[in-house]
Amino acid sequence: MKKKWIAVSILSVLCGAVIILICTFFGAADITIKDTLITLANRLCGLFDEEAAALGSKTTIIWSLRFPRSLLAFLTGGALSVCGGVYQAIFKNPMADPFVLGISSGAAFGATIGIVLAVPAAVLGMNTVSVFAFVGALAAIFFVYNIAKVGRQANTTSLLLCGIAVNQLLTAVISFIMLIASNEMKQIYFWTLGSFSARSWEHVITVLPYAVVGLAVIFIFARELDIMVMGDETAVRFGVNVERNKRVLFLATSLIMAACVSVSGIIGFIGLVSPHIIRLIFGPVHRRLLPMSFLLGGAVLCICDTIARSVMAAEIPVGIITAIVGAPFFIYLLRARNDEVIQ
Repeated sequence: MKKKWIAVSILSVLCGAVIILICTFFGAADITIKDTLITLANRLCGLFDEEAAALGSKTTIIWSLRFPRSLLAFLTGGALSVCGGVYQAIFKNPMADPFVLGISSGAAFGATIGIVLAVPAAVLGMNTVSVFAFVGALAAIFFVYNIAKVGRQANTTSLLLCGIAVNQLLTAVISFIMLIASNEMKQIYFWTLGSFSARSWEHVITVLPYAVVGLAVIFIFARELDIMVMGDETAVRFGVNVERNKRVLFLATSLIMAACVSVSGIIGFIGLVSPHIIRLIFGPVHRRLLPMSFLLGGAVLCICDTIARSVMAAEIPVGIITAIVGAPFFIYLLRARNDEVIQ
């Protein structure tokens, strides 16, 4: 069984790498898979210097535009999927998604302020909009957690209700800002639908530290999540410090999501659907669920982003593609689940 799982893991990683490669060469410009392989081999391994030099501007398109964008889409999709799996375990609710605690609306509010102010500055490679979105996301989760906290504990039901309330409040504020700042309405609306347009290595480098550290912390708590799914009281009897684990996991997921959303905008359904699919295939054990959710979510978002920039002359916000793909599939999952309950 262990050898089989190792083989499946290796195959899944290879599939993820192949998907990133395909999404890198696919696009409007006339670039072949051979051109892509030569460029990546040259930049990553120092091979094929003459062949890479002969490609001219194609090398810039592949290395500076498409490859970092595909990597960022894969990283974001994977991170959102892992966060979705964590929230579904903590809240013991299959409908929980990465934005259940108001992080999406907080990021959208921050981005809206950044767009309206239009400050021409950058911090650690992030433009003003991304910085404001990051700060807004963290401020939202901080506010929600402290409102829901009673003493040193935060009830999961209170967290959900506070998250819903904050989402509604900030959505209303954003709508009001869009009305009074009509010149920026299109830009604000486009950001809230999610996009990886004009993303580069600076954005990858910005997100990567938060994603690596946050995901490492989450994977450390994979065993505890298996127990927490059975209920807080049961977890306490097994010796799990539930409240401490929740605080650590909320902090880790909040940092990951704030970083991802600050560069991508709001992208729905990836973090909701991917853990469901992996749970059906590999079971509920989080040591398998979380890494496989990362690979599936990353692959799906990478493909959706490629579709978004390739289908039409004008780029489609990737959030529209994920909604078109994810919503019907999620409805199918719910229907299948209801049929199982009836039987």
